[in-house]
Amino acid sequence: MAVPEVIPIAYEPKHRTETIGRYADGQFLASITYAFPEGFRPDDGWEEHKRLYTVLHTFDAEGHYRDSEIWCAGTWAEQHGAPYGEFSVLSRARVHLAKLLRSLPRRSYTDIAIRPFQITVDGVRFGLKTGVDEGEGWAELYPDGLGFSEPWNGTYDT
Repeated sequence: MAVPEVIPIAYEPKHRTETIGRYADGQFLASITYAFPEGFRPDDGWEEHKRLYTVLHTFDAEGHYRDSEIWCAGTWAEQHGAPYGEFSVLSRARVHLAKLLRSLPRRSYTDIAIRPFQITVDGVRFGLKTGVDEGEGWAELYPDGLGFSEPWNGTYDT
């Protein structure tokens, strides 16, 4: 089956697609995700290269990419060094995500359908990439690692 032009993504409360939906100007996809820069090779000190990002992508009503707000809250090493409290990397990322979501007028959490897009920030690829391997179509959300495929109903694999 061919990859559809618009990829559905199902809203799942308390799961990795709990911060997607629609707002006054279209659709949004938000997340908190760790990522390495493209081409990174694990070695000693990887903890300094694994970064935690707060991400908000926006799209028009037809799923065309509009814009992204991507913010690095810190590294795995910083989070591991101070894992608790309001100033931990994860806490800062959560606060920033809440602020971004509050900025979306008439926000509602629901299924979305978006078109492939790609941007690079800090050497990290963000976006929705599609392809075909051995006759099977696929789509993957980067750097979150959510994979979509037939029956193209919006559910994901990791």
